[in-house]
Amino acid sequence: MLISEAARVTGLTPKMIRHYEDLGLLHSDRAPNGYRVYQDQDLDTLHFIVRAKDLGFNLADIQQLTSLWRDQQRPSSEVKQLAQAHIKDLESRAALLLDMAAKLRVLAEQCQGDHQPDCPILDGLEGGHCSSSVQKPS
Repeated sequence: MLISEAARVTGLTPKMIRHYEDLGLLHSDRAPNGYRVYQDQDLDTLHFIVRAKDLGFNLADIQQLTSLWRDQQRPSSEVKQLAQAHIKDLESRAALLLDMAAKLRVLAEQCQGDHQPDCPILDGLEGGHCSSSVQKPS
């Protein structure tokens, strides 16, 4: 199967598939005309990557997970440790986002939302009513 078909089947772009190949996450064969040709196992790998990305894993973690997935002698403890660390990170980011939403909600509730120029939301952003304690997730 050519890269365009692999992209259609997996929902990835050809550019992303080539990127994953450059990272060593999969290896395609080459047709005599130089086109990349993907086998069923390559599609399995691409689906694995998509599911890992859907769970929020970054590329470094996906590389590690892919390596562990391919290693039939792996200890499952390594996989679990990686998953638990990711869960902790997700929960931390979720808590931060909820805190940010709560602070913005307070400002939005203070805003009349009418035709007047006074806006507690903008005042809060300008004056630091919420900005000193709101941080972007990393």
